[in-house]
Amino acid sequence: MFDSADAEKAISLLSPIPRNRSHAVHGALAVNLHRAGHILGSTFAAVTTGSGRIVFSGDLGRPDHPLLVPPEEPGAADYVVVESTYGDREHRGRGTHQLGDVLVRTLSRGGVALIRAFAVDRTAMLLHEIQELVVAGRVPNVPVYVDSPMALAALEINRAAFRSADPDFRPEILSARDPLDPGRLQLVHGPVESTKLNDPGRPCIVISASGMATGGRVLHHLEHQLPRPRNSVILTGHQVAGTLGRALADGRSPVKIHGRYIPVRAEVANVRGFSAHADANQIVSWLQGTHTPRTVFVVHGEPKSADAMAQSIHAELGWTAVVPRYQERVLAD
Repeated sequence: MFDSADAEKAISLLSPIPRNRSHAVHGALAVNLHRAGHILGSTFAAVTTGSGRIVFSGDLGRPDHPLLVPPEEPGAADYVVVESTYGDREHRGRGTHQLGDVLVRTLSRGGVALIRAFAVDRTAMLLHEIQELVVAGRVPNVPVYVDSPMALAALEINRAAFRSADPDFRPEILSARDPLDPGRLQLVHGPVESTKLNDPGRPCIVISASGMATGGRVLHHLEHQLPRPRNSVILTGHQVAGTLGRALADGRSPVKIHGRYIPVRAEVANVRGFSAHADANQIVSWLQGTHTPRTVFVVHGEPKSADAMAQSIHAELGWTAVVPRYQERVLAD
């Protein structure tokens, strides 16, 4: 339906606007953007009309993100539209310890630790976590390769923001040396260098996209490295049903890649705790930053997660919370 030319045309219509400033849209309609803490530069929107204020959370970040400061409070609202990606779950700390254990096991047997990560935010977060593990002496200082064009582009944006002391970063991050270099960082730009990582011939860590193994260079690495018992494949985020990532998380073997069935002999580790989404308790805490709205609409979550989030809001805050139906319309008071 669309190609890159259409994407470029769409991008040309975008223009950045500063946060924490009212921007007129049409008539009495205006929007004010506030820090959401999900990824660098992410925001939630507060829309004011002639009759009230509606807050749209978008993707809401965790208050304990290792790189970014927490989301701003939503402020007074008549209605709130809130996400529920983790509406039925609670993060139990960060997955740093578990990640370190898998890396040590893999590297000690001479293997390659292939970390499948989302290109935006997750790659930067993982580089920082690996840096902390190396500095603490828990993980050997081996080469760490980032092999994803999109991840490299996102990483450069993060580094530019770090150099300019972007206020989205935590103060302790800004006061450190490069927080995204574990020590022997290698940025893989071309396909020739990427192909060499199919069999690097030495213990190392490879971070590649996509996070759910639905495409990208990671598929070539998986094809070559899954059959080798000394290697590991590390999953660091939610794996949607029907994806190759979900098949690996569920322990399936063989899996089909590029039209061939590949046996899974490598260690597959599902390391939790690296999601940048707020969990159920964190969403409820964020909502407490507003006064009792007329209705909270719970969206952007699988049915089980959204239903659980609505029930939690009602039980803990006593508010009216609903999961809207497809094409449902609601009249404003």
